[in-house]
Amino acid sequence: MTRSGQQATQRATRFPGYAKIVSVLLVAEFVGTFESAMIFIALPNLMHDFNVDAAAAGWAVTAFLLVAAASAAICGRLGDIYGRKKLLVIVLSISVLGSIISFSFGTLGGVILGRALQGAAGATLPLCLGLARQELPKAKVPHVIALIAGSSFLAGAGGNLIAGVLLQMGNWRSLFIVSGIMGIIAALLVAFLLKPSPTTRTGARGIDYIGGLLFAPAVGLVLYGLTNAGVWGLLDGKTLAFVLGGLAVAAIWCWWELRVENPMINLRLLQTNKMALTQLCTAVLGIGPLVAVGILTPIILLSPATDPAGLGVSPAMGGVIIFSAATLSFIGSPFSGKVAAAVGARRVLLIGIVISFAGYSAMFWADNNLLTFIINTYVISIGVMFSYTAFPNLVAESVPLENTSEGMGINTVTRTIFMAVGATVLTMALASSTVEGTMVSTESAFNTAYIIIAATCVVAFILALRIKDSPRTDAAHPQDSAQLSIPGN
Repeated sequence: MTRSGQQATQRATRFPGYAKIVSVLLVAEFVGTFESAMIFIALPNLMHDFNVDAAAAGWAVTAFLLVAAASAAICGRLGDIYGRKKLLVIVLSISVLGSIISFSFGTLGGVILGRALQGAAGATLPLCLGLARQELPKAKVPHVIALIAGSSFLAGAGGNLIAGVLLQMGNWRSLFIVSGIMGIIAALLVAFLLKPSPTTRTGARGIDYIGGLLFAPAVGLVLYGLTNAGVWGLLDGKTLAFVLGGLAVAAIWCWWELRVENPMINLRLLQTNKMALTQLCTAVLGIGPLVAVGILTPIILLSPATDPAGLGVSPAMGGVIIFSAATLSFIGSPFSGKVAAAVGARRVLLIGIVISFAGYSAMFWADNNLLTFIINTYVISIGVMFSYTAFPNLVAESVPLENTSEGMGINTVTRTIFMAVGATVLTMALASSTVEGTMVSTESAFNTAYIIIAATCVVAFILALRIKDSPRTDAAHPQDSAQLSIPGN
């Protein structure tokens, strides 16, 4: 066989079934995002069926969020060590078990327990992004990473839409039946259609269990305090106790991770300019446009037209508008990947920040009518899509291949924590000025929120300008890394 023929055969063996791989990863990520979004619309049903208040039913959200944040980082690291395919099958299987428990138990405690187990699916994004970088040709990686990240918009909006239809047809248990079936399908597709993943030799030196045990409560305490700050008050003793307690555990965790040879989460990855500034930009935008698009849009759309900022559309119409904006983001995500491949992910991030700033500035100045709001919502969705899809590509440009899922997990945790901060900040801004005698936010309260979001865009833009453009730290193929082997899956 000629040398060119051998190279063609090697490429065909190395990267078989491009469409198959991408489709499987999209299905797996859809499950994780769907399970995250589906419960919000079911909260009123849970409150009615179990005769509890919003705080008690909200644990179905909080339990998922807490476990998902820890799972993203820890399972991302374990995937880098023991194989991303194996870990992806495991977290999907755990999420299926959670769906079964939530469906079967018939108590709020059972639903919360099941939701906590479903939170394992929070690791699907970093694991899928790691698998994309591992399995696909280097030139295709930025496109696919952007596509998978962009699918989160569609899955989130689709989760709300599908959940609404299921709740009208039956009850909240149907949500867990569907999520369980989706999880089983995704796990089987991953198990049988993806190749075994490479493992790193560092796995033989043991796992940093202490780092893993410290990380989970550190993130959990901080997130729990922040997610309840809107109810308790930002400076309430309970809020401060949880947040400061979590930060204290986090400080101990950081000290431990920096002294061990093989840490559970390698904080040394943050020593590079690109990785560190990527996390800072993620944090700042998490407080602003990344979370605002999910909070302000439904409030404005569904609030009565008699409210200062309300448009008074029906829930069905509101769902269609939100889903159409998410679809636009998903359709545009491959273009974001092409831009990242051509000129680097930093420029994609800058484009996203500028578009988001323009969209929210228009919200500040525009007249309060449905057509203008829809146009601005589409602009904002495109801006958020560019920013959101830039982060995983920036991480891929920042870390070696064997640390890909770990790096993606760190970014996911950063985004989750600071979106929780942003939710508190924005809801407090909306509560800062209300119509006399009511809890309805005034137009000035919404303008305050827009100013906060615009300010985060400015800060993030300045930080993004300081990110150094540099080539990828490693090839996108496991065969190109001397530290990788494939003893199993």
